[in-house]
Amino acid sequence: MAYRLLGEAAMIVHFLFLVFMAVGGFLAWRWPRLIAAHLAVAAWGIVSVVTGVECPLTVAEDWGRRNAGELGLPSSGFIDHYIEGVIYPEEYTTHARLGVAFLVLVSWLGYLRLVRRRKVRTAPSGHEGVGSPPPVTPR
Repeated sequence: MAYRLLGEAAMIVHFLFLVFMAVGGFLAWRWPRLIAAHLAVAAWGIVSVVTGVECPLTVAEDWGRRNAGELGLPSSGFIDHYIEGVIYPEEYTTHARLGVAFLVLVSWLGYLRLVRRRKVRTAPSGHEGVGSPPPVTPR
């Protein structure tokens, strides 16, 4: 039972990881401290796609399922088992990857724009009173 729960937990965390990879940059617009985590997650996504290295979450899920007496994941891995052919047809894998890359790029560009805007608002201008209404003098 414990092994099966471990496998299920790894699967859920893996799905959440993929969602964060796709939209975590947008979350950083609201919570700027998330950008470092999103950069790391996106870097892992690039490394895993380019090199084909197996994700530790896939290994954990497979290990839990096999020790629970289940079949485990096929050798093709998590994405092939749960995503490709289920959420989108296999022949659109490149399109899906480009779509995620586009989302990440847009979120990072938006984040940079927000950071610059915040810096401009908080930077001292050296011009006291510029942009503020003139003082009211009594008559």
